[in-house]
Amino acid sequence: MGDRKIKNKIKKLPDKPGVYIFLGSPKLGEGDLGKGKPIYIGKATSLKSRVRSYFSKDLSETRGPLLVKMILEATDINFEKTDSVFEALILESNLIKKHQPKYNTKAKDNKSFNHIIITNEDFPRVLLVRGRELEEADELGIKYSFGPYPLGGELKEALKIIRKVFPFRDKCSPNLGRPCFNRQIGLCPGVCTGEISKKEYSATIKNIKLLLDGKKDTLVRGLGREMKTLAKQMKFEKAGKIKKQIFALEHIKDVALIKEELSGTGLRIEGYDVAHISGTSRVGVMVVIEDGLPKKSDYRKFAIKTLGRGDTDALKEVLERRLAHSEWPLPRLFVVDGGVGQLKAFSNVLENSAIEIPVVAVVKNERHKPKEILGDKKIARANERDIILANSEAHRFAIAYHKKLRGRI
Repeated sequence: MGDRKIKNKIKKLPDKPGVYIFLGSPKLGEGDLGKGKPIYIGKATSLKSRVRSYFSKDLSETRGPLLVKMILEATDINFEKTDSVFEALILESNLIKKHQPKYNTKAKDNKSFNHIIITNEDFPRVLLVRGRELEEADELGIKYSFGPYPLGGELKEALKIIRKVFPFRDKCSPNLGRPCFNRQIGLCPGVCTGEISKKEYSATIKNIKLLLDGKKDTLVRGLGREMKTLAKQMKFEKAGKIKKQIFALEHIKDVALIKEELSGTGLRIEGYDVAHISGTSRVGVMVVIEDGLPKKSDYRKFAIKTLGRGDTDALKEVLERRLAHSEWPLPRLFVVDGGVGQLKAFSNVLENSAIEIPVVAVVKNERHKPKEILGDKKIARANERDIILANSEAHRFAIAYHKKLRGRI
């Protein structure tokens, strides 16, 4: 019953970042996220794709017996959308800490979880530590602690995002008289050189705390009020700095976090190829690989409209026309057939459309077999099988469509 209920809910899940909460059978006095108690909480780049992946046929191989048991026990599911993967990461941690779902705590030894700490000093440091290091870190004097965060790689990327918005101290000594390396690249606000006062730095730490507490809206409103006050006082340089911080918070670029998550299951990939004979009957296609399998209902054909264009321009036309369909869900990864030229062409179209989704290109040898995958090497290694499948399907589909179109001439 629970399985059917969850599967019906999956159809309504958005293709957006957020946190999903699997619920177990309710017991007296338990549960405040709907009916039942949270038994597992996770985050996702795409809520729809990630939750659907828990019902794939190879779940026991890709996720292990513990999560198979969790799915059997789950009776319902809730979710919360977020504006970015970064905010999903923060929300996931806060909900896990609040509810202590049994399958989250069983999945990993708490001592190996990661935490962010802020030290209790005049100029506090912001540090990343493991659970087993917390007691040792306490000797530094911990003022605030955030976590647990399951994945260290994602947490490091999240800290990079925070530090670009709110530069902080991690290693340098206050008032040292010379700039540390991070000061030179703009990631330390000048604690080492004495450029920032204790009061100003305290405000920065307060902002970081609000962000890690999942209170981005409160933070943005507070910064907005501060910016207006500074503008009235004609302190335009400081007001401009805060304006940039607000913009950064409202447009968080977390493509690195998306890349971290691309090694998981539930991934939607789109593959592209073009076909023609000496420039005639030119066609382009889009294929979709979802959860490791072709999703043929989402395949699309494109007759190239502009004559005399090369393969690179034809691929650009296909992608531009594809992106015009806002009703089609975006993938987590684009796969294009070709080399550096095709890769750049695709990347340029996405950049002009303000879409930050990774692209890889599959280079073929003289026998038209995959020889190399260009693009992010980490993504290529983690998803090689699905990338090759997407490329193979795109080539097959393009040839079939080209032959059919040519036969009508």
